[in-house]
Amino acid sequence: MFRLGLTGSIATGKSTTSAMFRQAGVPVYDADATVHRLYAGAAVPLIDAAFPGAVREGIVDRKALGALVAGKPEEFARLEAIVHPLVHEEERKAVAGAQAAGHRLIVLDIPLLFESGAQGRCDAVLVTVVDPVEQKRRALARQGVTEALFHAILARQMPMAEKCRRAHAILDTGRGLEAAAREIAALLRALAPATN
Repeated sequence: MFRLGLTGSIATGKSTTSAMFRQAGVPVYDADATVHRLYAGAAVPLIDAAFPGAVREGIVDRKALGALVAGKPEEFARLEAIVHPLVHEEERKAVAGAQAAGHRLIVLDIPLLFESGAQGRCDAVLVTVVDPVEQKRRALARQGVTEALFHAILARQMPMAEKCRRAHAILDTGRGLEAAAREIAALLRALAPATN
């Protein structure tokens, strides 16, 4: 099973790229969606015990949790120590499920792929990029994203240039959907020998 890691900084088109892989018939494991599910399921009792006040009505309140760990690296590390093993186990299940279904390739959509060390579980890494001015415009157009939040998120992420240096392939999403779709099709053709 060939594991293609997909990552990119905020608002660089990673979700759209994931959707294009799905449309091409490639299974995609979405780490962000997994965290959302865990915050309404398996992670709830663990986070409730470690961070009193972070759970409301049986679901992890991301805003409340964020306030509890903001500016506290040791608390953030404690949260990651709870969540990352759960996310990794769900990833393992997704890979096994895709393999059992006969797929030879899976995309692992992991926003903090390099930051969390997940690149070691990938056979290759694709990074989405876009011009910084367009990136900021896209981010600020999202509901609830302020300029301060945008910069706070960027500060937690590896700089785009470093991600590109570590990547096996780079997809510039600023050239439009058709260009991105062509590049993804070309990438899938290039990967075909490794996935057959």
